[in-house]
Amino acid sequence: MKKFKRVLAVLISALLVAAMFAGCSNGGEKEPEDEKAANVAILQFMPHSSLDNCTEGVIKALDAAGIGHHLEIGSSGSAVSDCQSYAEKMAVSDYDMIIAVATPAAISAFSAVKSASSSIPVVFCAVSDPIEAGIVESLEAPGNNCTGTADAIDLKGQVALIKALQPEIKKLGVLYTTSEPNSISQIRTLEAECEAVGIELITQGITDATELASASASLIPKVDALTNLTDNNVVDNMGVFLQQAEEAEIPVYGSEIEQVKKGCLASASLDYVALGEQTGKMAVDILNGGNPASTPVLTVMDSFTVINTDIAEKLGITIPDSLNDAEKITTAAAE
Repeated sequence: MKKFKRVLAVLISALLVAAMFAGCSNGGEKEPEDEKAANVAILQFMPHSSLDNCTEGVIKALDAAGIGHHLEIGSSGSAVSDCQSYAEKMAVSDYDMIIAVATPAAISAFSAVKSASSSIPVVFCAVSDPIEAGIVESLEAPGNNCTGTADAIDLKGQVALIKALQPEIKKLGVLYTTSEPNSISQIRTLEAECEAVGIELITQGITDATELASASASLIPKVDALTNLTDNNVVDNMGVFLQQAEEAEIPVYGSEIEQVKKGCLASASLDYVALGEQTGKMAVDILNGGNPASTPVLTVMDSFTVINTDIAEKLGITIPDSLNDAEKITTAAAE
């Protein structure tokens, strides 16, 4: 029995020593606990196809990196107030970042984070002129806790496309929201591009979507065609003036492919899913230690030409050989 007790004591001592060495295998420190997975809030200004495509791309990039996300979208009727309310809640919640899709959402997120004295970074997507919007100091060095991607619509390419399809065009109309900074900025560029090829640009501003029907009814008789900017109120309610333009037998040019699918004649279009994906990748880099204040804004300008052949046929417009490389779609195929 005494011999058994001695053997047992030796075994216990050996086990205690082994446990002590195991605990010291990391220099005496405890094994680190798993880090908390990043969680991102996504704020989309309103539901329409262009912004939906942006958000799709953002989520694709976040999913690829294994980053959790929560999405809020403002309703079409009250998007500005919705976004401000969502942004204020996000700024005081346990999120690691806010990704804001479209200029009004980016302005709301930026101001909410600033008001809350929060350190949550804001990464924006599809903000055409972030300097005009007041959320960055410069494109090269944003300076604030905010950066992202800019969708620089190819207005030079758009005007060239309009001129190719309507060589005799004299007057081009555009509807825009007077409170959207990106629209104000785009109109200045569009005016210059139109002037360079002898087209008179006629603008019609609205303060909200309820004014769109009367504004377009006033504008359409004065012009040979309409073109769209990346104006959220206008794009979201495009069906209103598409019908009026069809009755007047004048074409409407879209700012991207989804609008052409819905009845616009043509567009020098950006790929908004790809833009969203680039935004998501930028967000992942910042979550991994990047500094938004010194991360340059990525401006995407590459466009491709898309033409709705059904609409061209209805309007009696011949597609010139110079546009043979354009992507052709039909309204029926898009539906």
